[in-house]
Amino acid sequence: MKFGISTYSLAGAIRSGEMNIADVIHFIAEIGGEHVEIVPIGYNLTEDPGLIEVITSQAAAAGIDVSNYAISANFLTEDEAALALEIERVKHEVDIAARLGVSFMRHDVASSPDVSIAHFNAALPQLAAACRTIADYAAGFGITTSVENHGYFIQNSDRVQALIQAVDRANFKTTLDIGNFMCADEDSPAAVRNNLPFASVVHFKDFYLRPSYQNPGEGWFRTTAGNYLRGAIVGQGDIDMREVIRLVKDSGYDGYVSLEFEGLEECKQGTRIGLDNLRRIWQEV
Repeated sequence: MKFGISTYSLAGAIRSGEMNIADVIHFIAEIGGEHVEIVPIGYNLTEDPGLIEVITSQAAAAGIDVSNYAISANFLTEDEAALALEIERVKHEVDIAARLGVSFMRHDVASSPDVSIAHFNAALPQLAAACRTIADYAAGFGITTSVENHGYFIQNSDRVQALIQAVDRANFKTTLDIGNFMCADEDSPAAVRNNLPFASVVHFKDFYLRPSYQNPGEGWFRTTAGNYLRGAIVGQGDIDMREVIRLVKDSGYDGYVSLEFEGLEECKQGTRIGLDNLRRIWQEV
């Protein structure tokens, strides 16, 4: 088991110019992180491939792993030509993952304003075929690809499982985000229990939750059913963090655990406190 940080947690500092990717890697090591998950927000490894060497060399110097590479993708395209282009683009991202030396890569699968189950069922064969193609390509590098439960369209635990089963590849799993199930109004402990057997990497984040009739104002976003969420420091929000940690520990999962912070607090502070809380609660449970 290794605890680390997704660079997404520090996207605010990266975007502002306060930190670059090398700074982020060394900050993660300084606060006790054992790995860095690469989420290219505020930097781009396709446009600036020199950053790949920066990441690998700085991680080695800091004594931490590069664990997972997470990118955007959308296989719900207008036509077959666009789908083929998107598949080829994601294959190039697999090449980057291989150069990073990671064994895990998460790519998005679909985005649509129509998140109905009817639309999902209709799209599933096309999405599964695209993911299968990517997984087969990634297998040549020893990489396990995955879908994360986010983006509303494939967020419920059952939809994630349906895609994994349709893809039917041993190296296609899920990057299991313990908080994102709330965006689809699913109870985190129950959803985590459902999908732990399929997890390649586990994300820990936290949210504050308010009902749909209680608009808290600025800084909150809506769930599928219209409830309100706001990012929280891990261990300070409304997720039953102790129960989730108990479930992960009891499952025998022994892979990478990534902390994701997306609250309103200053990002370095929120990340540091969240990692401290995660380690502390992990020991207490």
